Amino acid sequence: MKKETMGMVIASRRKELGMTQAGVAEKMGVTDKAVSKWERDLSYPDVDSIPKLAEVLDMSVDELMQIKTESAEEEKKSPVQEMLDLIPKTVAIGMGVAVTVLSIMGKIDVQTGMTLLGIGLACVGIALFDRD
Repeated sequence: MKKETMGMVIASRRKELGMTQAGVAEKMGVTDKAVSKWERDLSYPDVDSIPKLAEVLDMSVDELMQIKTESAEEEKKSPVQEMLDLIPKTVAIGMGVAVTVLSIMGKIDVQTGMTLLGIGLACVGIALFDRD
């Protein structure tokens, strides 16, 4: 899902309300050229004027700034999910360390080493595939 820029939000909301750039500018006490620059993301409204702009556009500051307070709660993973995400990473690191140490000690044959590294690589693939 593509995130809209602030300029896109301003332009689309202004059009929804049937307002012109000049109309928004008049209510904001700025020029229509300033509103045009906001909508094209060439500049942004002054921080102090954002609440007024939200009021003019009949929306909350959070909507204008695209702050999603609910999504932060939804995206938080449960402890079980965090653990499940950690397992393939841990196995991959463990396999790599085990093969390295056993190779240095001369206690592992090539076939076993390749098998352990294959398991480790599969776990890396699982960990990368599971990323959002």
